[in-house]
Amino acid sequence: MPPAGAAAGSGRACPLGICDGSGWIIGPEELARPCECRAERLRRARTRGIASVIPAKYRGVSFERPPVTEIEPMVVRVVRAFSEEIDANLDAGKGLWLMGDTGTGKTTLAMLVSKTALAAGRTVAIYSLPKLLARIRRTYDAVPGEESYLALFEQLTSVDLLHIDDLGVEKRSDWVLEQLYALVNERYEAQRSILVTTNLDETRLEEQIGPRTVSRLVEICGDPLPLFGEDRRISVGGT
Repeated sequence: MPPAGAAAGSGRACPLGICDGSGWIIGPEELARPCECRAERLRRARTRGIASVIPAKYRGVSFERPPVTEIEPMVVRVVRAFSEEIDANLDAGKGLWLMGDTGTGKTTLAMLVSKTALAAGRTVAIYSLPKLLARIRRTYDAVPGEESYLALFEQLTSVDLLHIDDLGVEKRSDWVLEQLYALVNERYEAQRSILVTTNLDETRLEEQIGPRTVSRLVEICGDPLPLFGEDRRISVGGT
């Protein structure tokens, strides 16, 4: 049963247009049953605190103007097609892997995908690999009441899209290999999408994060989308 007064409305509209916004539907004899929107709201509550804000540098990016219009057209077409079907792709657990030289637009295109997912109302976690690993490390020293490792792991594995920038830049260690494999494998088994950017080709990435993790990334994301060329951050002010 909902708490007293819940059925009268919560001030938030039901995204499905079914309940009064409380997450509950009152039936015959004043018996309540959960609305279909309740599971989604609970899932979103579990992912609060995850980094899901597009950095200021990328908030104005668009497929219609530079720097995106100056990035390799074949790759842009693939990323745009993925973004135009964002709900279907996330529901199917499909992802993208952008690979290539520094400053060729990988992060810009990845942020466009995450921006599209957020606009569609999906949950997204956005981290560079060093920041992600630093956040995991902090949970090891957590005191009662602070975020635990298990709570963070559940958040990272339950969002609709996990966006990891600069995969492979962290110094290789058994701990790094273990963390990345656990995270990628859990999302692989749950059929949840991953979006990654890396400067390393597939062979070098296997050396850095392990062949098991890379194998699962290929299953989720398909073959890497290559972006090579000059560093546009130097030549045109950055991507």
